[in-house]
Amino acid sequence: MLTYLDPNLPEQPFPRVKHALKDPDGLIAVGGCLSPERLINAYKHGIFPWYNPGDPLLWWSPNPRLCLLPNQFKPSKSLQRLARKNNFTVRIDQSFNAVIKACAMPRKTQTETWISPEMINAYQTLHNIGVAHSIEVYRNNTLVGGLYGLGIGQVFFGESMFHTESNASKLAFYFLIGKLREWNYQLIDCQVKSEHLINWGAQELPRDEFIALVNQYSTRYTAVDAWRKIAHD
Repeated sequence: MLTYLDPNLPEQPFPRVKHALKDPDGLIAVGGCLSPERLINAYKHGIFPWYNPGDPLLWWSPNPRLCLLPNQFKPSKSLQRLARKNNFTVRIDQSFNAVIKACAMPRKTQTETWISPEMINAYQTLHNIGVAHSIEVYRNNTLVGGLYGLGIGQVFFGESMFHTESNASKLAFYFLIGKLREWNYQLIDCQVKSEHLINWGAQELPRDEFIALVNQYSTRYTAVDAWRKIAHD
């Protein structure tokens, strides 16, 4: 049975993830709100929101869970060559709103996106308080790719990425991994299966193993210089 969350009680606890539905996989709660308190609590428990505009707010914790340990990242040779060419400028947290709005644009095969204006506002608020972050890729000062997600303790919860130029989002991910290694991050939540992420070293873990890692690392400190606004050419 699904738990219905009161939108006026952001502190209302989520049910234990073992009670999530098997069909559809991982659906655990309906309703609530997208307050910073609610969202941070969700991610700390291995839960994230995902719903279509006009539908009720849905919360998920799929099983298994795709994740990547930063030290197990295996970039392709072509991606390494791309990073060495220095044809792009990569920045941190300088255009978060532009990145999430670009991620919200429908893909070629879609007519709508799950990143609604309500979601954009909620994650912008998380960015304003230092929880949500973006990696941006520019060519000639034009934003051509990027990604965003949440940094909680030593866990980065990836949300979405985009590109308007080939391989720009891959370069953003490559740069992200390098920084997460420097900043003592131990785990990246990739949410659901992606073949190119698996080729880069991501693996599907049983949900209980994933939750155990989140519990272990989400309360630990990162490097003091994490998420400083820097640019890399």
